[in-house]
Amino acid sequence: MPKGWRTQQTQDRFFRQAKQDGYRARSAYKLLEIDERFRLLRPGITVLDLGAAPGSWSQVVAQRAPKCKIVAVDLLAMQPIPGVEFIRGDMTKPECIAQIQAALLGGAHLVLCDAAPNTTGIALVDHAGSIRLGVAALRIALQFLKEGGAFVVKIFQGEDLNQFVKLTKQYFQTVQVFRPQASRQESTEHFVIGLRLRDRASIAAMPIGEEWG
Repeated sequence: MPKGWRTQQTQDRFFRQAKQDGYRARSAYKLLEIDERFRLLRPGITVLDLGAAPGSWSQVVAQRAPKCKIVAVDLLAMQPIPGVEFIRGDMTKPECIAQIQAALLGGAHLVLCDAAPNTTGIALVDHAGSIRLGVAALRIALQFLKEGGAFVVKIFQGEDLNQFVKLTKQYFQTVQVFRPQASRQESTEHFVIGLRLRDRASIAAMPIGEEWG
């Protein structure tokens, strides 16, 4: 972990620290803090990074999980990262799901999603958009995660956050909501962390967020 990242006193310092440490965005420190708390990254795992651009989370994974396989997905273009396979596409579309399936082969140990909707500044609208993305990411996680795998997804604070957590608890043995110190003070983002995916037989018949479409 980069020396001193956790001691920064202002939000702007995370941006400057990212430049110094060679990360593409300050969001790297969110994943560093999440991994420090939940110990998700380890050598040799397969990781699916949804909403990956500009690539700071994939950078962290590549550094902290040697010999891992990383598949990154985003609507936007992303500059190459050594060891990262990038898929440019919409993770909610079947053609993108097919590309993910081909890239992952045997599945993933960890699914990350730092994706956010195009924000409007209207809290209810932005929250609803993040819930839709979160449900889409959860569906992908349930399709590709190996038994015992983990899931991390960003959700904006709002009336449906607790319901999303309740939904996630159907599929993971442990679910926590975590807000990293590196999140901007004005941001309403929280991260829902699902640990230890239940055995696939027990979740096969469960609906996945049908109430959100």
